Amino acid sequence: MSVRDQGFEIFNGQSVLITGGTGSFGRAFAERLLRDSSATRIVIFSRDELKQFEMSNAYNGESRLRFFLGDVRDRDRLYRAFDGTDIVIHAAALKQIPAAEYNPFEFVNTNIIGAQNIIDAAIDRRVRKVIALSTDKASSPVNLYGATKLVSDKLFVAGNAYSGAKDTQFAVVRYGNVVGSRGSVIARLRDLSNGEIFYLTDERMTRFWITIDQATSFVARSVATMTGGEIFVPKLPSMKLIDIVTAIAPDARIERIGLRPGEKLHEEMISSDDAHRTIDRGDHYVICPSIDWEGQPKIAGERVTLDFEYSSNSNANWLDADGLVRLLND
Repeated sequence: MSVRDQGFEIFNGQSVLITGGTGSFGRAFAERLLRDSSATRIVIFSRDELKQFEMSNAYNGESRLRFFLGDVRDRDRLYRAFDGTDIVIHAAALKQIPAAEYNPFEFVNTNIIGAQNIIDAAIDRRVRKVIALSTDKASSPVNLYGATKLVSDKLFVAGNAYSGAKDTQFAVVRYGNVVGSRGSVIARLRDLSNGEIFYLTDERMTRFWITIDQATSFVARSVATMTGGEIFVPKLPSMKLIDIVTAIAPDARIERIGLRPGEKLHEEMISSDDAHRTIDRGDHYVICPSIDWEGQPKIAGERVTLDFEYSSNSNANWLDADGLVRLLND
């Protein structure tokens, strides 16, 4: 998948709102909208006034960019924000796995109740398309964060049955770790001084990797092709955690600590239980809805085998240390 794949023409003449718009993805997506589309209005919806202030200063004088303070937990605020909105990119979420284990109700309120609020507001305000960002941790989840995102995914898929005659379409994009995003292992490794200790969970650990440019392009293309109910999954390279350490911080001292609570040795984006409703569309997969509703169009593509699963350890596409360095320098 080319990092410069387009698809942003779908936003021409549209009013677009990004929840979590001051986060790593939200800022990158807003930048692509400003650069690669003629969207008439780009609304940054988030709860952090300082980040909104900093972002507004960075784009000083950009008349298409608007800022809206609010929280996805606040249903009434979403109703106000969605007035006149054509497309919603839902990127707001609580994401830190250890924090989720200690604060489960907070994650439920944001990731699940927030998703339901987005669905209700989008339908009643007649938003045309909503696409929600998910995670590989939502497939066969073993931690609270992944479980909340799985519920969120199912809510957005089912939202198509609730929209009825109002024609609001909902879909989901599920991908792996974003290279160099805030709080990622790569960001932590870059901050290490020579000889400083890096606490390695397990050298066998593997993960899927995607760049922020690839993520924004894939979301745009998914908005363009969605008909409602799809979970879009890009084909991504896997990488061993130990190779990431070697590539980014070769002089770091490694101390092995074992898996942390809620952590997997390997991640998956499509489980074998979902194989019967998964199709291969060349550079990505689509998990089709498990329940058909009236008027749901069929999705073209080649059916995968019934024993198929898409896991980071059995992936056919691998990234080594040199490949990661090239990716970071692109």
